[in-house]
Amino acid sequence: MSDGYSRVVRDHFEHPRNVGALDTPDATGFAENPASGATLSLHLAIKDGIIDRALFRAQGCAATIASGSVLTEWVIGKTPPQACKIARADIETALDGLPPTRKHAADLAVDAVHNALGKLARQT
Repeated sequence: MSDGYSRVVRDHFEHPRNVGALDTPDATGFAENPASGATLSLHLAIKDGIIDRALFRAQGCAATIASGSVLTEWVIGKTPPQACKIARADIETALDGLPPTRKHAADLAVDAVHNALGKLARQT
């Protein structure tokens, strides 16, 4: 992997957490970066008003995969309103930074969770 990635990014890329899809998710979100072709989908299970499970699938660079992985760890245990407050800076901080040319990966993660929870809010 090229220089510029933190040890945390490398770990989440090489050993991503919570990869996959739920059979019956309570909320799903999707984000795409048309310029790079990177995509990130997110499946959430919500139990008693708390995000109980979060799984993701990503296609793209190491930063995209790492961002999806850290996102799932961050949202589990949060309420949907708490999870909606996540920002690009939160993902970047959790990953110990991203190279300037890879910051779009954090945006994908944030967009996916906002998309999922926005759909959920419209359903209720």
